[in-house]
Amino acid sequence: MLLVALFATSGLFHFLTPSPFVDIVPRMLPRPGLLVAVSGAAELLGAGGLLLRRTRRAAGWALMLLLIAVFPSNIKMLADARASASSAWSQALLWMRLPLQPLLIWIVWQVAVKLDAGRLVEQRNTLNPHPDSVE
Repeated sequence: MLLVALFATSGLFHFLTPSPFVDIVPRMLPRPGLLVAVSGAAELLGAGGLLLRRTRRAAGWALMLLLIAVFPSNIKMLADARASASSAWSQALLWMRLPLQPLLIWIVWQVAVKLDAGRLVEQRNTLNPHPDSVE
């Protein structure tokens, strides 16, 4: 599953090379190193949770909340690039990255919450195909 690989890889890089992640934590937040470790662990746990049917829905909700929580870092990354006069190409990529976050949230919703809820309804219907009938 591509989504699992995405979150697992990103989470792993939070520990292997934390400095780029620490650099984009908004200055108003305390202990950026700890926040990077926590977000990396959350991505790894979320990736693992997506693999298991019984944890997929909870993992999806947790990952969507994480994506919302880290969005200010994406904005800071763009602001820092603009302040340092990064190349136009680099800034354009960072601008394009911003709408990817809501898209990723939507994908997580589709895979982990909506699709999983549909499977639960299917299971219930299979177990009790005529819920209104009295036996």
